[in-house]
Amino acid sequence: MGLLSIIKKQKIKDNEIRVLILGLDNSGKTTIIKNMLQEDINTISPTMGFQINTLVYGDHTLNIWDIGGQTTLRSFWGNYFDKTNVVVWVVDCVSLERLNESYNELREKVILQDRLTGIYLTIVINKIDLISNKEELSHIKQTVIELLDLESQIPQSDKWHVQLVSGKSGEGLDEVLEWITSRSY
Repeated sequence: MGLLSIIKKQKIKDNEIRVLILGLDNSGKTTIIKNMLQEDINTISPTMGFQINTLVYGDHTLNIWDIGGQTTLRSFWGNYFDKTNVVVWVVDCVSLERLNESYNELREKVILQDRLTGIYLTIVINKIDLISNKEELSHIKQTVIELLDLESQIPQSDKWHVQLVSGKSGEGLDEVLEWITSRSY
């Protein structure tokens, strides 16, 4: 293997970002990933276990790990933390009654985990296409930020980001990808 091959492989490796997508069941994690990959979103079933997808975005390669969010699978999330750069936490904006459950799972199984200290976190508030009143969206975003207690849980504001998205239409997904690829790893 020549020097140029080694340099090329290292450059590719340097631009790899490992993204772990987590959240409660039925929040739309797989729909978001399939939309990012420009795959059919009409036939999606709950993720049992995990799926790994690769997305090239700009000059970055994102290795996206989609982990099931059912109660029985959540205790296994820690098995996927190694070498993670970014956790994407998906919240269903039409199921705000589950925000306390989401807060507890995010805090206990992600934020307080030593193996994830220093990683980046983006909260994706999904299914905004189901909210007809656009003024309500900023209220929902603020509610999620307050209930998930992000400002006190992660005091470094450059380590987390909140984005309103629609997994179905793709609205907001480019902003999520831009934020992920603009971090320095």
